[in-house]
Amino acid sequence: MSSLGSRHLPLCSSLLLCLLLGCVSAEGIITTVGADVTLLCNYDAKYYGRLPVCWGRGAIPNSGCANEVIKADGTSVISRQSERYVLMGDFGKGDVSLTIRQLEESDSGIYGCRVDIPGWFNDHKHQLTLTVVAVRPNPLKVEIREVKERTVTVRWTPVFDGGRPITSYSVDLKNKQASWDTAERTELSNPELTQVTLMDLRPAKTYNLRMFVANSVGMSEASNVLTLTAKEAAPEGPPLDMQLEAFTSHSIKVTWKPPRADLRNGVLRSYSISYRGYDPAGKQFKKWQHQTVTATRELESVILSNLKPSTKYGVLIQAKTNAGAGPASTAPFCSTLDEVHTTSEVATITPSSTAATMQGTSSFTSAVESVTANTVWTQSTTSIASVPPDPPVVGLKEVIDNSISLFWTPGFEGDSPITGYYLEYKAVNASWDYTKAVVDFSPNQTEATIIETNPSTYNIRMFAKNSLGNSKPSNVLTITTGRTAPQREDLVTPVSATTASADTHAAAVAKGSHNGHLVGIVMPVVLVVLIVAIAATWQLRRIRQKQGDLSMWLANGALRYRGSESLQEL
Repeated sequence: MSSLGSRHLPLCSSLLLCLLLGCVSAEGIITTVGADVTLLCNYDAKYYGRLPVCWGRGAIPNSGCANEVIKADGTSVISRQSERYVLMGDFGKGDVSLTIRQLEESDSGIYGCRVDIPGWFNDHKHQLTLTVVAVRPNPLKVEIREVKERTVTVRWTPVFDGGRPITSYSVDLKNKQASWDTAERTELSNPELTQVTLMDLRPAKTYNLRMFVANSVGMSEASNVLTLTAKEAAPEGPPLDMQLEAFTSHSIKVTWKPPRADLRNGVLRSYSISYRGYDPAGKQFKKWQHQTVTATRELESVILSNLKPSTKYGVLIQAKTNAGAGPASTAPFCSTLDEVHTTSEVATITPSSTAATMQGTSSFTSAVESVTANTVWTQSTTSIASVPPDPPVVGLKEVIDNSISLFWTPGFEGDSPITGYYLEYKAVNASWDYTKAVVDFSPNQTEATIIETNPSTYNIRMFAKNSLGNSKPSNVLTITTGRTAPQREDLVTPVSATTASADTHAAAVAKGSHNGHLVGIVMPVVLVVLIVAIAATWQLRRIRQKQGDLSMWLANGALRYRGSESLQEL
């Protein structure tokens, strides 16, 4: 009997201690950042009625709640530490559970609920341990801002970061028909970005694009997938296998094939054919003539008619899309066939003096008409031109892999406010006539990040624009992408000073040469007319004294006036 009593003694002691200090039940809850959680606490409201309750952080003390976060009087909440703490249960049923909204990692810890039951050591106490863990960020929602021939600009809005700061973004770009395994990924290390411009797209090609966002926990799920088609551009390649064949004495047959498929940059709509003839000495005697042929098949042909017999002709062909014409293809000169003449001799008796006079007058008239036909009279006017904006000054923040971060300082806006900026870039060894891309920016924007998917060395320059026109080009940056080490502004090739000097000199030369150009056109024309008049008057006086061959003199003299222009110069 004593043995039985001794075995129940520890249990009796525990019950007595529980009555004196109040029993505490405990449990643990694990949840994630950003979620809502409810910590349960209930008592018998039917027996005790509505009672005061408090919630605190930390172990429950002998009285009240430690670090109290919320308190109620049994009917309503009378104090709370934050709006995120809510008692959403039915007080009449004894449900005083605590709900914490939009959890943060700092919410982790011990929470205690204390219901104030009348009497000594009667309080109901419930203790929980809450663990809040950070998660990966939510997926981005990406949208297209602008698509051009070789660039696309996308933007996104910030998302829930999972409880940890965003560290980077990733952009995947692939051909629409390819798998994501072939996508080219570009990493963006600037967590504050909300838009980016991808460069070096192929015109008229269709792509898929998606993005990811990462924090220290991991990378998000993929964003929505964008499908985009770059705009068409003028073809980059000339027509192929161009051949000329003399068809008749007045026609030449021309055949060719379209440019390479990867250089068409869109749907071929037509071909522009330019041709002109040459005399035996190799000097042109006709202006360019033009003809358009609709693009319909893989082997095109056309017959150029109404040509001169026994004459060499040069031909150029350009392929055209809706965006413009591409480079021209050329072929060796081709001569029309000789014309076969059937003639009969007819004896005509004409006084020599009359024939000479008529022939001389006819030749003189033709010569003067030739001079007049080849003379273009220009009229100069003086006007006050509006002032376009000054170019911006472009600087480089950094280059990381294929990502280029730029900034610029606006210049004088001219006679009208600046309405925007645009950027041009090209391969370092290429001409500005073959600019690879143009990217537009708003007038309030002074920095941007662009991505060049093909590592290489590029020249970059910018222009400002307003309602009166565009500025001169800015300083030129020479930038190499694809390096592992970041490039700063001090590593960029110093092209700006040379470019500015060259631009200033070019402007001065252009201004000085404008008036000189007008003088160079008008003065030769006036001199030719005076020479023709003097020579004609003198020769007519000679004819009165001595009959001669005026037509031969005119044919070998200085009255023939025609310009010259080589085929290669067009």
